Amino acid sequence: MDKLKNSGFYKLKFFITPEEFKSILMLFEQKQAQFHRTDYAQTKHKYDEVYANYEAFYKYFTAEEKRMDYHPFFVYSISVKSDHESTGFFARNEGISFPYYGQWAEDVLPCIMLSFPKGFQINMADEQGKYYFYEDIREHQPLAYAFFNEITKDIKKMTKPLRFSTHAATADVLQEQKPPVRISQNAMTDLDRSWIFRKYKLMMNAK
Repeated sequence: MDKLKNSGFYKLKFFITPEEFKSILMLFEQKQAQFHRTDYAQTKHKYDEVYANYEAFYKYFTAEEKRMDYHPFFVYSISVKSDHESTGFFARNEGISFPYYGQWAEDVLPCIMLSFPKGFQINMADEQGKYYFYEDIREHQPLAYAFFNEITKDIKKMTKPLRFSTHAATADVLQEQKPPVRISQNAMTDLDRSWIFRKYKLMMNAK
């Protein structure tokens, strides 16, 4: 039996403004989702704390001057319960690397990755011992899968693919970058004015 079948995650990477993020946070609030940090204590955060953390993360990258007293960090495990289902989402910040004059830039552009498991683990045992495999999460937790789709559809409605150009090799030639990330128009405007775009002379491609 192929234990890797149905393994992996559904993913969406995005960058939106704090106000736009608040509308997504409200969807989680309607489901009474719980946000926990991934520290040893699994610290639970209220929605206003989650919002404040995202706002700080967003402002770090969109500010005109780089802050030296802040390390961008936005990581949460999210538990959602509905009827007889209990499942988890995961949200974490990731960096978008880009080339700059023949090497990778020392800074990265921001995004948040929201993920949801594709598989539902089935534990079994026989005369040879214990084992497990994954079945399609959509069959075992259809409500949770539908909720993940609802969130990602809302994010996709307010965003479009991030496209920007960088001096990858020389100052004379711009090379377009196409990371698998979606960005809202307002976030695009803010990022275009940021310290990181100015530092690396990046150009936003508003297509």
